[in-house]
Amino acid sequence: MANLIVPASAKPDQDGRVLAITPESAGWEYVGFEVFRLAAGETLQRETGEQEACLVLLSGKADVSTNEEQWNEIGSRMSVFEKIPPYSVYVPSGDAYNVTALTDLELAICLAPGQAGHPARLIAPQNVGVENRGSGNMARLVHNILPESQPADSLLVVEVFTPGGHWSSYPPHKHDRDDLPQESLLEETYYYHIQPEQGFAIQRVYTDDRSLDETLAVRDGQAVLVPEGYHPVSAPPGYEVYYLNVMAGPKRTWKFHNDPDHDWLMPR
Repeated sequence: MANLIVPASAKPDQDGRVLAITPESAGWEYVGFEVFRLAAGETLQRETGEQEACLVLLSGKADVSTNEEQWNEIGSRMSVFEKIPPYSVYVPSGDAYNVTALTDLELAICLAPGQAGHPARLIAPQNVGVENRGSGNMARLVHNILPESQPADSLLVVEVFTPGGHWSSYPPHKHDRDDLPQESLLEETYYYHIQPEQGFAIQRVYTDDRSLDETLAVRDGQAVLVPEGYHPVSAPPGYEVYYLNVMAGPKRTWKFHNDPDHDWLMPR
């Protein structure tokens, strides 16, 4: 069985980190992802090195600074399930960031190779594209935090809210071939929250030849690796499912290919 679920630690480490994915730990090339939980007054300081970073304030408020910029008292939600777009900060490679929590803070750090091609900037809620995608029991709410229409070197970042009884990342699609313009190669992580938190989500990850074919029960605070293949998500009735997606690959564009068996479900 593929080891695609990455659990969170029960207790933060000395930096406040509860979850870490690196290209080395995932067995791929591009995407890194970390989650930190800081109490009010605690700080996190990091240099970006050769990676660009997108700091997503999942919940809570903070002061954030880079080598050249500073933003005070940012953060607009105390829970992801308030369903308002988050504050985020883009930090290029060759820079650094300092985060000081003003309240209890859950912070996601999205990482990918950088070229120092863009300045650090604040991504405020009003700069996040809000989209109601799909219909019927395929309807979900999407917040486009760092889409390809906004400047970055490698990263694509989006969050999705799937109501109970609904499906998302559906019809099943994949993006594991560098074959533009038909399909782009993008590694992807999913980071989950469930409401109520004792619930679970179901995610299937499978390839056409079924050399990878896993069905996963994912709990609150866990992440899922999608190295290749199709990767639909189901939210059981009674439980709302949130996930934060991070994608990166050799070319910064999202071109997906639907599973031919289920492509008929795609609105035309």
